[in-house]
Parts: sequence; structure tokens; C-alpha cells
Amino acid sequence: MKTIDTELLKQLCTIHAPSGNESKMKAFLMDYVQKNASRWRCMPEIIEGDIFQDCILLKFGKPRTAVFAHMDSVGFTVRYEDQLIPIGGPEAQTGYLLEGEDELGPIRCELRINEEGQMRYYFPRPIARGTDLVFLSDFRETEEYVQSCYMDNRLGVYNALKIAENLEDGLLVFSCWEEHGGGTVPYLAKFIYETYAVKQALISDITWVTDGVHHGSGTVISLRDRNIPRKAYLDKIIEVAKDSGIAYQLEVEAGGSSDGRELQEAPYPFDWCFIGAPESHVHSPNEKVHKSDIISMQSLYEVLMKEL
Repeated sequence: MKTIDTELLKQLCTIHAPSGNESKMKAFLMDYVQKNASRWRCMPEIIEGDIFQDCILLKFGKPRTAVFAHMDSVGFTVRYEDQLIPIGGPEAQTGYLLEGEDELGPIRCELRINEEGQMRYYFPRPIARGTDLVFLSDFRETEEYVQSCYMDNRLGVYNALKIAENLEDGLLVFSCWEEHGGGTVPYLAKFIYETYAVKQALISDITWVTDGVHHGSGTVISLRDRNIPRKAYLDKIIEVAKDSGIAYQLEVEAGGSSDGRELQEAPYPFDWCFIGAPESHVHSPNEKVHKSDIISMQSLYEVLMKEL
């Protein structure tokens, strides 16, 4: 029976890495891989460097499938005076606590929405222009749930690190900027396709609890969001999922997107499918995920990486 490494997940949720400032997450992942890879079934090749900016690829054996997990989160950028502008699409409510750092030191401030609906911060001193702020981490755990800011997508990153423990053939791809429009996946796709001839992908990301997707009913296989994957690839994934006996749900949505959008728009013939646990309180400090959905997500990925 799989268990959840809540200490690792908590660590991931506390790392300051909004879109465009993923360097601390990269440093954490590089350190984690170097400390733990000797205990994995196979030792991966670590691919990183200036041409990949803050992205990391882990290559195992002879890869057939790539798993994409974006490292960044939503957040806020300090504008002028006490103004804030969003990074991605964070939920904004008066009273939310934000944290960050500028040249004068650490920052813990309060988000406030004024009568005109504008986002402001309250802090005893001015914060330097361009400083990025994120939700203050408050990781909570019950018997059934974990709850924190940035389950999206630190849980997707967590899933990839757990897959790594037993992976023999595959690519794990840690991307940047997803929450604010993307930008790294096209050059990653080019490298992956031209170097390894890999042309199928799974998107390790977190989706929404909706009227058709529920907590505790299994990980979600998304049949479509704003973008539509190729049905032949979806059918193959669903067949594997059915045979596995692992709990899963099917999602059909009209909005939202992921790294899959950039794969679909890249000039390479990638098939892709978004598979991830559902959460409530999306893009807020209180993102909530059922533990059984995390376990089914990890279990299904392990099977798919062997079967696809």
C-alpha cells in the first residue's frame, strides 16, 4: 500500500518559485536528485544548463514517454506605491498573507482589495518595485486530506519525483512559466523530439473539483480542456487505466490549459494527456486534495510509464 511522503510535499509547497523566478525550485530539485538517485531503481542522466534556463530533464534508460511537471506557481508582482499585479491567475481576497524578499530583507504582508477592486499590499515600509510575492505557506494535514497553497503544481512535481524511484525508461521534465502563459515547453519539445524521438507525453499537473469531478474518486484523466488531445492516444491511456484497476475519473472541460497546450502548438507531432489529482480552492492559499487521489495519481503514472 502506497503512502504519501507529506514532509517532501510540505517542503515543495514552501519553496518560493512564482512564474519567472523558479531558480530556488531548480536548486531544490538538483539537490534532491543528487542525494536520492543512488537509491532509485535506475540512475538518471541529469540534463540542464543555460540553454534550458531553469528547466531540468531527467533521462532514464530508453525513453518512450515524457512526463511534464511545471515548477512555478501563481503569485503577485509589486508595482508602484502599494499596488500589486497578478502572476498567473491567483485568487485574491483581503486578509490573505503574502511573503517574499527584497534588498531590505524578508517580507510578510497582507493582501487587501480596495473599493475599486484593486489589489494592494499592507506593509510597514515600501516594497521594492518588481518584487514577487507568494501566498504564505500553511501546510495542513488530516486523515483524508492535505491542504496548502501551491498544491498546483508542487503535487505534480512530487508525483514526478515518486515516479523516479522505480522508473526504468522515460523522461521527467520540470518546466517553467506555465502559470503565466508558458514559454519553455516549445524548446524542451524540440530537444526531446530531436534527441530521443520521444513524441508522447503525460502532463503531471493538478485539476479542479467540479460538478463532474470529486474528491476521493481517483485521479483525473482529462479528455479535454481548452485544448483537445488526440483521441487515439486518450483511448490507449484509458484502456491501460481500465486494465490496471486503479481508481480514476474522466474530465471534460471547456476552459483551462497546461503544458499540453504548448506541446499541441509546437511544430512536433506530440501526443499528450493531462492526468492529475483534483483540488478545491484553486489558486488560493487553501488548495485541498484528497490523499487517495494522490496515491491513485502516482500509481497510474507508474503503470502508464511501463505500458505506453
